[in-house]
This record gives sequence, structure tokens and C-alpha cells, in this order.
Amino acid sequence: MIIELSVKNCYAFEDTIIFSMKADMRNKKFGANVHKENNFNILKTAGIYGPNNSGKTCLIKCIRAIKEVLLNRKSDLMPNIFTNNNVCELGVIFMASGRKFSYKFKYDAVKEEYIYESFSEVFKDKYGNEKEENWLEKDTVKEIFTSVDQDLQAMIPMISNNNLLYYLIDTNKFEKLSEIKNILIGFAEKIDVINMNNIPMEHTIELMKNKNKLQQKIVEFIKNADLYMDNFEYVAMDKIKLESVEYDKKPEEKVLEVLDDIMDQIRLVSTYKGVSVPSVLFDSTGTKKIAAIAGYVIEALEQGRILVVDELDSSIHFKLTRAIVAMFNNELNENAQMIFTVHDINLMDCKRLFRKEQIWFVHKDEAGVYVYSLADFTAAKGVRDTSDIIEKYRKGTLGALPDPELINSLLSIKGNAKRN
Repeated sequence: MIIELSVKNCYAFEDTIIFSMKADMRNKKFGANVHKENNFNILKTAGIYGPNNSGKTCLIKCIRAIKEVLLNRKSDLMPNIFTNNNVCELGVIFMASGRKFSYKFKYDAVKEEYIYESFSEVFKDKYGNEKEENWLEKDTVKEIFTSVDQDLQAMIPMISNNNLLYYLIDTNKFEKLSEIKNILIGFAEKIDVINMNNIPMEHTIELMKNKNKLQQKIVEFIKNADLYMDNFEYVAMDKIKLESVEYDKKPEEKVLEVLDDIMDQIRLVSTYKGVSVPSVLFDSTGTKKIAAIAGYVIEALEQGRILVVDELDSSIHFKLTRAIVAMFNNELNENAQMIFTVHDINLMDCKRLFRKEQIWFVHKDEAGVYVYSLADFTAAKGVRDTSDIIEKYRKGTLGALPDPELINSLLSIKGNAKRN
């Protein structure tokens, strides 16, 4: 599970921003929303609000970049365009197998080199005091090279910077470095990052092909979404009736264009009142998106994965997005986590759904981009757990609110019309 994310000079973020999933246990409200393990308390969900083009998606991109870097894949990391600094700095604190770890790296986007990386484990006693044990630090700028393995420490200064250390060395010869590699790869492989405006159906299709418990749970999820659907299944082509289908009809949603073989999608069949039809051609955009996200949601809850969703509420009814969030907040969810961006203020509910520290904002002005939590607004600032958070957000008390002046466009249009 992600505990904290730090970013500096990356995408929209010039100055350091901190996004935290730490639960404030002074607040006893909605205890089920917190994963508790070995004296660590981690939020199961967090929703991120803010105007369009403020930086919400950039925060999601940072999580994706960390995943790709840790898995030795192309990350598309880029520094903030308004600085002369080429170095992106990212860090993540996370929980894995009941243990808390911290990993940080700095990437020079021009030289394509990792000029810094560090890994440590964080211990916490019963009194809440934390102690950090450093396993590895490689700083090529300050020429600091440390490792719990003395033989490895002597080698580090002579090793290339074009990749992370555990991809440049045979880790089988160094026990601690091998453990670092397994921990980081295991953590990264549990992260799924999706965009609801461009969500692939492929994941659900692959899970639906296998006649197992996950497949049945996906079907139950889709049916329980109250879509007036009797059944949802992946069937053989000879069971599909296509007499009324326009073969040259191109699907409108990008969600339907990601697979090379459209016939694989046609084999996803929805049944209404006993009539079976290809989902890809007959279901609404929202229904198809629900089917597409179903596989990710079920797998996350079943396997304790981290689901990161950009624009969760895209084309989906507000009661359904609320229900999805409630699944992750529920006490039956032991260690799955969901982080999402959203515009739907109906979810901004601290009376029935969220703790204050689960609601986050991204605000942008001429000076920069700011990432902060609702928990930063204390009772002294007029924001309590009993406050009407939605109304305060509407009035601009919490910031991260657009101020459109589209009336000026209308005046301009009408002014031109009169002059003509």
C-alpha cells in the first residue's frame, strides 16, 4: 500500500509536493477506512479534487512513472518546463508484507541517468516513534555511497548511472540488494493505473476468459451495479447472433479501440430479459466502462492491489462511483487501496463516507501548483467533521475551484456579430 508520495520538479510540479495516505488516528471516525498493521495506519482510499489542467493527472502520472521505473520500463519522466533544472526527484513510502519501506531516486532527464537512489526500512514502536534503517544510498553528485553490504559499497562508485542499481548488478551475489529488488518489484507489480476516459476492456476480457471465482465475481459486480442486466459473459462466436449488427459501425468510445481484434470484444455478451447481445455494440458508454473497470476492482479487492484511477466519475452515475469507493472503505477490505481523481462533489462527504484526510485538492495559480488535504483545514479555520464540506467547496473556502468567465466569450461573439 502507498503511504506517501513526494515529487519535485516533475511534470506540473516545480516545488516539492507531498501526497500522504497516512491516517490520523486522533480521529476515531470511520475506523474501517484505515488499514492497521504493525502499528502503521494507512488510508484505504483517497479522492483528489481540483480544476481541469491543475495537476491532478500529473499526480497520477507520477505514480505511474514510479511503477514503470521500478519495473525497468520506459517512464516518460520529464522535468517541469518552467525550470532550468533537468533532474526529477521522486520518492515513495509504502507497506509491503507488513513492513514499511522508503525509496527515493533522482533522474536526470537530459543525461538519462539516475544520479541518486536510496532505500531504507522504517520501524515503529508501540509508542509511535519511528526509526529509519538505511540499506542503500547512491549519490553521484555528492559522491556518497553506502550499503549494508560492504562488498557492494566498494563497487557502487564504479557502476554506471543509466539504470537503477539492482538492474545493473547480479543481485544473486548480494543478499540485501536482492531483497531490495524483490521488495520494489513486488510493490510495483501490485499497482494498476487506469484512466476512465481511455480504459481498456482487455483486462476484464482476459479475466472473463478464465472460468474461475474471479470471473464469477466480475459478473456479480456488473449485475449488482443495477444496470438492468440479467447476465454478462464471454462466449464462443457461434453463440452470438449478429443479424441486426451493422458490421461497419465504428464504436464511438476510445475504450473500444484499444484491442487489435475487435471480435474478442464482440464475444462479451450482455443479456437483458433473456435476449443476449454483444456488449460492445449495444451497451451504453457508462455500462461498458463499468464492465472495463470491474476486472480491476475485483482483482484489487481479491489480491490486495493498489488501484489508481484518473477521472473515476467519467460517464458513471454518482451513486455507482460512491458504491465503488465504499467497497474499498469497507471493513471487509483488508489491504486493497484505491487512489482516484474526481470532479463529482457528491463524493465529498465527511459525514457518511470519508475521513478528512481522505479528501485531497490540487490548486494551481501563477505562483505554482499546490497539493493539500482537507485535514489541513482545522476546526480553528471553520472546517469540522460536521461541516457541510460540499457547500464550503462550492463557495471557494477550500480552494482548488475553477473560476470560468465564459460570459466574456459570449459577449465577444455577440459583439462581433453586431459589428458584422
